[in-house]
Amino acid sequence: MAGSWLLGPDAGAQAERPTAVLVAVRGDDGAADSGPGSQTSLTELRRLAATDGLTVADEVVQSRPHPDPATYVGSGKVDELAALAERAHADLVIADGELSPGQVRNLEERVGVRVVDRTALILDIFAEHARTSEGRVQVELAQIAYQLPRLRGGGRTMSRVGGGRTAGGAGMGVRGPGEMRLETQRRTLRQRATRLRRNASELARRRERTRSRRARNQVPSVSITGYTNAGKSALLNRLTGADAQVEDVLFATLDPTVRRISTGDLTYTVTDTVGFVRHLPHQLVDAFRSTLEEVTRSDLALHVVDASAPDALDQITTVHGVLHEIGARDVPELLVLNKIDVAPSEWVDALCRVHPDAVAVSARTGAGIDHLRAEIARRVRHH
Repeated sequence: MAGSWLLGPDAGAQAERPTAVLVAVRGDDGAADSGPGSQTSLTELRRLAATDGLTVADEVVQSRPHPDPATYVGSGKVDELAALAERAHADLVIADGELSPGQVRNLEERVGVRVVDRTALILDIFAEHARTSEGRVQVELAQIAYQLPRLRGGGRTMSRVGGGRTAGGAGMGVRGPGEMRLETQRRTLRQRATRLRRNASELARRRERTRSRRARNQVPSVSITGYTNAGKSALLNRLTGADAQVEDVLFATLDPTVRRISTGDLTYTVTDTVGFVRHLPHQLVDAFRSTLEEVTRSDLALHVVDASAPDALDQITTVHGVLHEIGARDVPELLVLNKIDVAPSEWVDALCRVHPDAVAVSARTGAGIDHLRAEIARRVRHH
């Protein structure tokens, strides 16, 4: 968390992990689904917080048809949240949804600690995990798109968002009250975004040239896509003998990894891509569009599913939604049910009944991998 975009440049000085309290609004029909405020969504928010180095002390959930336009939760719940944050010595409050600038301001004034939303948390995780120049550029563009409408003079946003993970502090450290300083901040961010977009365009052109060379050489391409932490990188390693980073955290892979496979007379490339998550911020989808084109331009998409996840079907739906958004709906798909070594057999059987063409594997043990290789080869040959 050193230099966290959420907590400011001094976050790394803390001896202990920063503490967070979660807050959510659950719709009248949201108790059993995977929407914002549901137990599934809150469990995932806890994992997101842990991935970002936070300790979750507690959570506050309010059942109401719609979030309060001023404070997200009702006035009574705001008082409860403030008391809970004080008892827990919380460093911040995280909302399971996207907050408006006014909701953030009002909550911070009432609760007395930094307030962020799910989108800001995911952006912070992406900033931490981006390794390549292209990944860092894309994340910073997403952060700027998120931050611009939320700037305000003299408040917490102006005083704390600066010098964090974005641009190593460049362009984000202007501080002080007043409209003149606020306009300076906005202008600096817009200028930074313009430079980043130029860099992103050049990096996208390089990626396109690489894809064009593969196409000219008639090398088929296979992309690995799916929900975050479904085991995509582990599957890449198992299929290709690569050494892609594998961690039991969300969004361990942001930068595409491309490897080549040769089996007999067939050669094709396999690309590991960024994982998806519920309510993926639209800023990230826009910023990572050129990277996600690895999926749209592929001849076959391996959609990896964590068969041990209780909400696997919902995760499949989430991934399909993002693939449609980026224009990949027509890419041939092979569903890969991963982690069968730990998934209850009845769960795997149920998924296979819903998706009879799926291939069940364990990237960790190698079970089913030979069948998967054969199926990939069959489909690639007939693409």
